[in-house]
Amino acid sequence: MSTEQIQVISFEKLEKGKRRIHFENGESCIVYYSEVRGLHLKAGTYISHEIYEKIFCEIIGKRAKKRALHLLEQMDRTEQQLREKLMASEYPARCIEDAIEYVKRFHYLDDERYAHTFTRYKKDKMSRQQIKLKLMSKGIARDVISNAIEEEYDTDESVQIRSILEKKRFSSENSDEGEFRRTYNYLLRRGFRSNDVLKEMKR
Repeated sequence: MSTEQIQVISFEKLEKGKRRIHFENGESCIVYYSEVRGLHLKAGTYISHEIYEKIFCEIIGKRAKKRALHLLEQMDRTEQQLREKLMASEYPARCIEDAIEYVKRFHYLDDERYAHTFTRYKKDKMSRQQIKLKLMSKGIARDVISNAIEEEYDTDESVQIRSILEKKRFSSENSDEGEFRRTYNYLLRRGFRSNDVLKEMKR
């Protein structure tokens, strides 16, 4: 059993009966006032290493895991998205990492599954490049994205381009240079390849 002791520096009163505890080692955490009373914590006093670990592992750690599960029940998220949500709730870094590992262990969190599902449902509305950029912005690894697109994306982009041109009532015969350029740039911004765009615009 460790004999190390850690000093409680101060308490910061928060809303909804919460307190932020500051420790001498620079770490801080948010607990409820009832938990502060239950552990007999007071500013300026020292607590054992066991009590310190109990606060971070048993109290806050369990709360972070429950929060992670709740967030994933609401909607599927990537690891980066879940981490950002937990950080926004001010959980300590180590509690966040433990919560991430916990939900990954039971496959509640799976970036590979997320990438496949996202690609499957968006492939008829978005280009490959759009899907790639969107998934990258969610923090998914490039190789995971590439595998998902390769396995799930069976949509012919020429068909997508043709559909957009029809909705815009574009006609290569009746459009002037300005309209042609605007439409061309619009399709490029959507992530379609230049060769495919020009081929369909000139049909």
